[in-house]
Amino acid sequence: MSRTLILLRHGKSDWSTDDDDFDRPLKKRGKNASIQAGEWLSAHRRVPDFVVTSPAARAMKTAELACNAMGIKKNNVYSRKHIYLATPEELLYVLEDCPEQAQRVMLVGHNPGLEELLYYLVNGLMTIPEDGKVMPTATLAILEMPDIWKNLQSGAANLEFLIRPRELS
Repeated sequence: MSRTLILLRHGKSDWSTDDDDFDRPLKKRGKNASIQAGEWLSAHRRVPDFVVTSPAARAMKTAELACNAMGIKKNNVYSRKHIYLATPEELLYVLEDCPEQAQRVMLVGHNPGLEELLYYLVNGLMTIPEDGKVMPTATLAILEMPDIWKNLQSGAANLEFLIRPRELS
């Protein structure tokens, strides 16, 4: 295994606004956690060479803040409508569309899709946290992946890190 997949669930969103789900912004806590995720990735030499995000406001802002912390320019972050409310199967199609030369991909999105994709890729071989929440907001999952992004099967990946926001500060 020589590639890396970074799953980043969007930061904590602000439910106090009248915005619909798609346009809901991040709370201050969500913004801070997004920056910390990017700083952690940079400090641990896990900076992605391809970033793809849901077009929902909270995911776009999470990607922007994390990437800014890693020195990745906003115009190098790609939005794919298929990530919003995506099933694991739809997320696998998004990964299939990643550039062949991309060695480290970061996918910024939502639950339950990201969590279900993680379970699928590791074939359930992971420790579930005591609270039962695998990917709360702003959680990073870093997986060792096969050499190609296409035709990913259940159990194709190894979970290297599962990092919650409180572990980043």
